Amino acid sequence: MPTLITLPDGRDLEVEVTGSDGAPVLLFHHGTPGGSSQYAGTAAEVHRRGHRLVTWSRAGYGASTRRPGRSVADEVEDAMAVLDHLGAEDCLVAGWSGGGPHALACGALAPDRVRGVLCIAGVAPYDADGLDFLDGMGQENHDEFGAALDGEAALRSYLEAARPELLEIRGDQIITQMATLLPPVDRESLTGEFGDFLAAGFRQSVSVSVDGWLDDDLAFARPWGFDLSTVTVPTHVWQGSDDLMVPFAHGRWLAAHLPGAVVHLEQGEGHVSIGIGAMSRMLDELVSG
Repeated sequence: MPTLITLPDGRDLEVEVTGSDGAPVLLFHHGTPGGSSQYAGTAAEVHRRGHRLVTWSRAGYGASTRRPGRSVADEVEDAMAVLDHLGAEDCLVAGWSGGGPHALACGALAPDRVRGVLCIAGVAPYDADGLDFLDGMGQENHDEFGAALDGEAALRSYLEAARPELLEIRGDQIITQMATLLPPVDRESLTGEFGDFLAAGFRQSVSVSVDGWLDDDLAFARPWGFDLSTVTVPTHVWQGSDDLMVPFAHGRWLAAHLPGAVVHLEQGEGHVSIGIGAMSRMLDELVSG
């Protein structure tokens, strides 16, 4: 179960920690929208490798206090505060989807405390040279990021309209609700336990407001606050060719702009399937450095 910690600036952060006390830490940045809830399958894989899995609801999500105007880079401060709370000197960092940029920010801005970074189907910068950010995304993402580009008021209106369904969503409704974002390979993965986990994360994400979701989208559409070329810790990028949430071109762009990254551009995998099916391989690689 998550607990609340108070940050140095007085904000609260909703944090969940599983695994053996005193074990090395893997900080995991959730997707957009999302929260501190942990997928049991991922937690078991992390624990099997002798690490604690540490998750939290980013500012504005769930019970975490909003940080208006936050950038991607600002998340590093909160991540390191979580590490301090645990009394840990260093960590591994992972991020899936909207968590990917935040994980990369930790690698760039806290290299003294981050031993390695895993970016799973993470978005590239909106202003990335040579990348059409929206090309290949499903219609729902086109609509959402279109609203973000129109400004905070337009985006809030869009997200508030979506919130009632997310507050009530169940695992068996995910595929219908996200239809334009799911290739067949992801539809096959979004069943049973993982579908229930994703639905729980959606409910948690907007349980108080849409602020975290809104601030994530606005942060992705602005400069991130760090340069990807400064990520020098061991970095691993995984991306599926059939992804309709974060298109394959994003993974290729990140691969070309992260110096020394170990890159896995997986044919036939989607946004969900790669994170479920390849998690064991990803963690083996991350833990081994």
